[in-house]
Amino acid sequence: MSDPTRRELGDFLRSRRERLTPAAIGMPPGRRRRTAGLRREEVAERAGIGVDWYIRLEQGRSVTPSATTVDALARALCLGAVEHAHLRALARAPDARRFVRETVPATVRRVIDALHLPAYVTGRRWDVLAWNDAAAEIFGFDRLPEADRNTLICVLTNPHARRLFGDGWAEEAKRMVEQFRATHDLWAGDPAFLDLLARLRAGCAEFQGWWEAHDVRNVAAGQKALTHPRHGVVRFDYVTFQANDDPALKLAIYTPA
Repeated sequence: MSDPTRRELGDFLRSRRERLTPAAIGMPPGRRRRTAGLRREEVAERAGIGVDWYIRLEQGRSVTPSATTVDALARALCLGAVEHAHLRALARAPDARRFVRETVPATVRRVIDALHLPAYVTGRRWDVLAWNDAAAEIFGFDRLPEADRNTLICVLTNPHARRLFGDGWAEEAKRMVEQFRATHDLWAGDPAFLDLLARLRAGCAEFQGWWEAHDVRNVAAGQKALTHPRHGVVRFDYVTFQANDDPALKLAIYTPA
């Protein structure tokens, strides 16, 4: 049985291949195509690798492409910078460690408590591990059971979040799914991540379509417009920082826009 990370690598390659049309790269359409996108042999030829080798990659077989091969595939599939980086990460030797929920150091907790701006700390699975009063006022983390203190669960399955984001909910939720996809693929098959996916599929009708697209995104800052039940429409600029002591921890800070 193939490694779950290798299956994600294969799925990512397939999804990029199927959306790349011959016309987009100046190729003649050739014989009739049963599905949209390039054929496997066309990608292999563009990358300068054997067709059988490429097929094994798409099938999620236990093979490890070299950095040169990964870069050649990125060029063949016309990947953007974020997609290229994701492909490189997937191609590395899988990490066999099991996910363990992170712990926030007391010093980090004191820092966020001292901030008057909304701030919270998340881990690799996007669990909300610590927050201050200003963040609780906006997002209601303190009113959620521990199992629901996860930014994906909050935004995608909680009716309060749908009201909070209003007309911008779908755009925000899709952005989060695309950003989380890059993290998930490196932990594919881990029970904690499988449990999270099951909850998202059950609680959000739109999730599966976004997930199957296998789009990835890397956004660390931006702006959000929220409709708060007491404060009305509020706009925030947000930015995230990694903790040097534990890069798995990310601090998000919101400032009024």
